[in-house]
Amino acid sequence: MLGKDTKKRHVVNVTLVILGIALVFSLFRPVAQAQTADHGDAAATAVRREVPRISIKGFFANTVESTGIFKIINGTETVQDLIDPTATTDVFGWQRLVMMAIGFLIIYLGAAKGFEPLLLIPIGFGTVFVNLPGGGMYNEHSGMLRLIYDMGVGNEFFPMLIFMGIGAMTDFGPLIANPKMAILGGAAQFGVFATLFGVALFNKLIPNPADQYTMFQASAIAIIGGADGPTSIYLAGKLAPEMMAVIAVAAYSYMALVPMIQPPIMKLLTTPAERVIKMSQLRSVSKVERIVFPLVILVLAILLLPPAAPLIGMLAMGNFVKEIGVVQRISKTMENELLNIVSILLSLGVGSQMTPEKIMNIKSIGIICMGLVAFSIATSAGVLMAKAMNLFLKEKINPLIGSAGVSAVPMAARVSNKVGQEYDPSNFLLMHAMGPNVAGVIGTAIAAGVFIATYGG
Repeated sequence: MLGKDTKKRHVVNVTLVILGIALVFSLFRPVAQAQTADHGDAAATAVRREVPRISIKGFFANTVESTGIFKIINGTETVQDLIDPTATTDVFGWQRLVMMAIGFLIIYLGAAKGFEPLLLIPIGFGTVFVNLPGGGMYNEHSGMLRLIYDMGVGNEFFPMLIFMGIGAMTDFGPLIANPKMAILGGAAQFGVFATLFGVALFNKLIPNPADQYTMFQASAIAIIGGADGPTSIYLAGKLAPEMMAVIAVAAYSYMALVPMIQPPIMKLLTTPAERVIKMSQLRSVSKVERIVFPLVILVLAILLLPPAAPLIGMLAMGNFVKEIGVVQRISKTMENELLNIVSILLSLGVGSQMTPEKIMNIKSIGIICMGLVAFSIATSAGVLMAKAMNLFLKEKINPLIGSAGVSAVPMAARVSNKVGQEYDPSNFLLMHAMGPNVAGVIGTAIAAGVFIATYGG
């Protein structure tokens, strides 16, 4: 009992000593701080915060100024010019309102009209989010959209993953069964190269050299004609990163709007008799052919055009994993979960570039217009090439499948089939159209490789 009492007294004594030290420290600390302030210690003074006084008028004024309506009417933001880093551009609130309206229109086209909702809905929401007045969703280091863009859109990460997923979901069987369809995929690239030279000629009409496009920029603009968003982002990142925003937006917009843009061109260039041409059933393709094909195109890319090998290699990898059949879990992940997740993130990242300073200027409008011309020429070239091939073939090709030579997989093939069934509901062109469609994917990647090899150093 005596030992326990002694221990209790020790505990009490130690506690009293600690409390005494704390009391002395608390009494002398304000004096020390006052002396430090009196001696002009700037660091200590800066720490102190002045609490604002209560003001009903100020509270309501701050509340009004923080609303989106006030920021749209009175808000002006100065941003860095895209082309000239030393210059700045003023962005007004009404311009952001216009861009948000465009974002809601894009959402409407995807949700109500069914124009590739997987692409358009995230792009539309990204457009709305990035233009929210005071939202800060594209702030450096903190904004969600900025993180998405820096993580995978502004480099080759997301495009590579997309190509791997496309390879895993693509059936090269129709192209293997009918290799002639590769000609239609190649013909569609005429729109890419025609636009390249068209941009060069267009420069002659622009008197001010500062407003002219370089060959790097012309190459990035021309690839829009392939209607291949990932390839457009990949090439723009290599040759014209300052224009990646508008190029990505244009490419993905035309990919999504294939059902609107292509049918009028297809109907204009074909006759009613050509539209009802029925093609014979494709031969069966063996498993060995399916496994060897992606390896063959990869080896050819490595040997003949190394700059195109990364894109074609990811495409080949995805397809090989699918066809080999021993890693079905990986194959299913590539073509489903991974592709869906990356598509959503990539589309949000593309939408984040829909800001006034990037879209509402003459040069960007010119890119969007020339991209539309390139896509229209690519569609026309595929249809016309099919008509030309029919002059020499015994088994005729329905020219409608020529429009599928662009690399919007499988949208362009679906459009070919849909237009064909408008004139003959029993005419199924989907599998035949997949041949030029997948050939167009390879063709656009090759075209991008040619540009990189020629101008990318």
